[in-house]
Amino acid sequence: MMKQYRIYPMVILGIIVLAIDQLTKYLVATRMELGESIPVLGEFFKITSHRNSGAAWGMFEGRMTFFYIITVAVLIFLIYFYKTEAKKNLLMQVGIILLMAGALGNFIDRLLFQEVVDFADVLIFTYDFPIFNVADSALTIGVIILLIEVFITGRGKEEK
Repeated sequence: MMKQYRIYPMVILGIIVLAIDQLTKYLVATRMELGESIPVLGEFFKITSHRNSGAAWGMFEGRMTFFYIITVAVLIFLIYFYKTEAKKNLLMQVGIILLMAGALGNFIDRLLFQEVVDFADVLIFTYDFPIFNVADSALTIGVIILLIEVFITGRGKEEK
């Protein structure tokens, strides 16, 4: 019989990720000029104040209603998926919680400001990666965890 994990530690994880996301965005938005850049690790990593009214890489720019509807639908699906597929899979729970925290972090920005505050500016060799934030990182890590759990380890399905 597989162990069923409690939801409370996952809720705490989600709140921590969401709080870090909102705090870092607040600090960038209130203490930096738009376009201002602060080197952290030379040219490899800088904090750059940037705004994005679209999705990843600026796709669907300015389509706030679309983002509101999609985010609510995704959150409903993730809650359902958490309850039906992840109740006995710790890594899957972590992945889903990270996805929820990331989606909520950017959703809050879109609701309040009609744009998302981005600031993590990374240069990968010669590629200047699009500027992102903590919520984007949580979304990416959540997706990677779920892909590993479902397709690589094969533990995506609950054992009978």
